Amino acid sequence: MEEAKQLFKKLKIYSLLDLALIVPASYNDTTLSTTLEIGKVHTLEAKVIESSVYGGKLRVTFLLTQSGRRLSSTFFRVTSYHHKLFEAGSSHVIQGRLDEYKGYLQMPQPKSIKQIGKITPKYKTVLKESEIASLMEVYITEKNFFDEGLDSKEVATLMRVHFPKKMDEVYENGNFKPEIVEVLKFVEAYNHLRKLRGKRTDFPALRALNGSIEPFVSNLPFKLTKEQQSVIAQIQQDLSREDKAAKRMVVGDVGSGKTMVILASAMMALPHKSILMAPTSLLALQLYEEACKHLPKNVKIALVMQGKAEGTYKEADFIIGTHALLFKEDLPEASLVMVDEQHRFGTKQRQSLEALVSPGERKPHYLQFSATPIPRTQAMMESELLDVSLITTTPFEREVLTQTVGREDFPDLLNHIKEEIAQKHQVLIVYPLVEESSEVPYQSLDESREFWEERFENVYVTHGKDKQKEKVLLDFREKGNILLATTVVEVGISLPRLTLIVIVGAERLGLATLHQLRGRVGRNGLKSWCYLFSNNAENFRLEQFAQTTNGFDIAKLDLKFRDSGDILDGTIQSGQRFKWLDMAEDESVVAYAKMRIKNVEKS
Repeated sequence: MEEAKQLFKKLKIYSLLDLALIVPASYNDTTLSTTLEIGKVHTLEAKVIESSVYGGKLRVTFLLTQSGRRLSSTFFRVTSYHHKLFEAGSSHVIQGRLDEYKGYLQMPQPKSIKQIGKITPKYKTVLKESEIASLMEVYITEKNFFDEGLDSKEVATLMRVHFPKKMDEVYENGNFKPEIVEVLKFVEAYNHLRKLRGKRTDFPALRALNGSIEPFVSNLPFKLTKEQQSVIAQIQQDLSREDKAAKRMVVGDVGSGKTMVILASAMMALPHKSILMAPTSLLALQLYEEACKHLPKNVKIALVMQGKAEGTYKEADFIIGTHALLFKEDLPEASLVMVDEQHRFGTKQRQSLEALVSPGERKPHYLQFSATPIPRTQAMMESELLDVSLITTTPFEREVLTQTVGREDFPDLLNHIKEEIAQKHQVLIVYPLVEESSEVPYQSLDESREFWEERFENVYVTHGKDKQKEKVLLDFREKGNILLATTVVEVGISLPRLTLIVIVGAERLGLATLHQLRGRVGRNGLKSWCYLFSNNAENFRLEQFAQTTNGFDIAKLDLKFRDSGDILDGTIQSGQRFKWLDMAEDESVVAYAKMRIKNVEKS
């Protein structure tokens, strides 16, 4: 048992199904061949008619017992063992690839095998062949699979993969048969979901929260969308429990109105306190402005950022801040903790905020928000660790025309930029790099700056390492015509007058990033344009992106064009790679695996 534990550790596996999913890379089949097919490996009974040495090589002519045909073989790197083994008159079972030359059968360097009629799986692992074979022998059993909750078809399929009786049970044209692949996909999803479920830990809440959202909703100058209302209802249900602290992730597409969900949640917490942590001062400030604008006047709101605090946060009902919150040791107890753009914070930062406001056994209700849409398949996976809500629609129709442009289109693009500025609209140009580089065939921010500053007024420039970037963005929002930047503007800031964005070297960016950048324009329903500037205008990936506007569809496309087995960096942060499961296509497999797990737990 101890030895097996060590072997499991070497293989980096943690469950029986992890072991079952280490499938053979190939099989050694010593069943005698009944037909002769050129180009395939055969196992044949043969007798040596003659053997001779020629130029250091051994040439052997065999007579095939079954067909009576002759077959010649050449052996390279010959030892005395070969001469003795293939003496004239000796009988063998030979195995090798069958070739043909001018009508004569050949088999280069065949093996003489001792045992026939056996199929031996070959595994590619860090273990010795004998070690992996003994693990499979002991643990891969029907009883163990039934104990894991698999059904008889799945059990039979896995047994067949590891211990086939005939090759045509498992292989078709040299690959696993489609019905076997389907079972392996399911087992992979089922195994992964069960492991995630085991990681989920729930705690009792500090208290149940039942504050009314009515004073907030009735004063809004617009109606909340159906999806916003449905997510708010889910959160109300979460927060009303005292036995279990909420743990929910709300994923909203660009411009889907997540802020209103955040403000409604702060209302539910009243008369108790809530805290929201945002990744940048700009986002924190924006959320603070929205809260002051839309929340009832009797709700006390405070803003905490590095070096300054608006309002006295100790008395506030709703505290909004950056990670500067983590350094305030006198934060009041908060019954609800929210984190915006949660993937921009490390797990430790998120945990330390919870611990800061509630060091005891009971935990605050916890909501995290993200504007990076994830594929539905991933949302289903993550919901084993925490509850997931998706907001896929936007409060108003956004009219953004996306198209790929190249150097030849630049004069027209320049005219379009002038037209937009003449209408008091703003333009954003995103460059791949700050400084010149021989690696990248596009101009950098520094190289282009002069061109724009000579031709236009109020040109602002910023990038990721710019210490003043948040001030530049705020100044641009009020006074600018053109903003030159790197992808620093990807998430968050609301620029209501922005109607045109040019992304230089667009093919170098992931589709999710392109979608976030495109999300900066058309925020207030103004007709807008997103130009993907590329030296290679014929780019299938960019064409597909240009035709897709929904962030959740983009996330699915992104998976297709990347390694589809690489789960996006979400809450799990496991970098889980799947061998069989296709995260872009196999939503139904994951849904079925979830249902089966629930049924197993009930029974």
